[in-house]
Amino acid sequence: MTAAPTLCLTAADVSALLTLPDCILAVEAAFAAHARGQSLAPTIAHVDAPQGEFHLKAGGLFVGGRPMFCLKCNGGFFHNPERHNLPAIRGLILLCDGDNGAPLAVMESGVITRLRTGAATAVAAKYLARPDSRTVTVCGTGRQARIQLQALCEVLPIAQVFVHSRNPARAAQFAEEISAALQVTVNPAPDLSAATRKSDVVVTCTPARGAFLFRDMVVPGTFIAAVGADSPAKQELEPALVAACAVVTDLTEQAAHVGELHHAVAAGLMTRAEVRGELGEVVIGQKRGRKFPGEITLFDSTGTALQDAAAAVCVYQRARDAGRGQEVEFLK
Repeated sequence: MTAAPTLCLTAADVSALLTLPDCILAVEAAFAAHARGQSLAPTIAHVDAPQGEFHLKAGGLFVGGRPMFCLKCNGGFFHNPERHNLPAIRGLILLCDGDNGAPLAVMESGVITRLRTGAATAVAAKYLARPDSRTVTVCGTGRQARIQLQALCEVLPIAQVFVHSRNPARAAQFAEEISAALQVTVNPAPDLSAATRKSDVVVTCTPARGAFLFRDMVVPGTFIAAVGADSPAKQELEPALVAACAVVTDLTEQAAHVGELHHAVAAGLMTRAEVRGELGEVVIGQKRGRKFPGEITLFDSTGTALQDAAAAVCVYQRARDAGRGQEVEFLK
């Protein structure tokens, strides 16, 4: 018997096949499925390199009763944009049949990583932000910052954005571009504290390795999406701020090792038992989201293979329907 060919999909293919709204729906369904026990247990690995790092995230979902396994290998090299005019994050996703191990597809991972990360924030905002949230501060000016704002605009009535960066010129350029793209008011925020105190939502999506968002910078009722910390050395939030929030994780075990929760636990300011729940548990109603308007809620987003699998399955199915991509017989 001849093995079925593997479908190879480029970044252009993925971009043409996956929209942000569709990714939001797929990611929400994936978190819900995991909370119901309908997933292949996700896991991660991290490897440091001299100029960057590699992340491996693996797991899967059941699609129509059929298990689908997903493995993503991403390299994070944050000097790339300035030194080489290359993306900071590059990698591949392997999607396999979970019944027989057959490699179904190999696809570029950067587009999916950006979209599924923004999608998770949108899902979290749906349950953890105040529904009337209109003002956002975003820390970071990279591709992920753009997706974060686009995703939030899908679920909240965002009208004003503040953007903070260590590079004022980059913040100004970002503000101009996003204002035109999203048709909202966007202003650079050199004073981060002044911006966050006027915001309903705060998003941190940087490769920072030290806290820059502190407890006294956040007002009651704020929803925080902490996106940058996805390895033990990364950190954006003061541990005392994390401990003061109602914390919802993507995966608690993972966040306790590589997320903002990791730093709060290490500082002795909270325990895993004090986490309100995982996002999937909130989605299906097992755990409470926001309990009252003045509560400060935090989504500790470390990135999971559940998100990757949900997006990759969507891309693969659409590629098959559209006849897109190149078939390769690796066993030939």
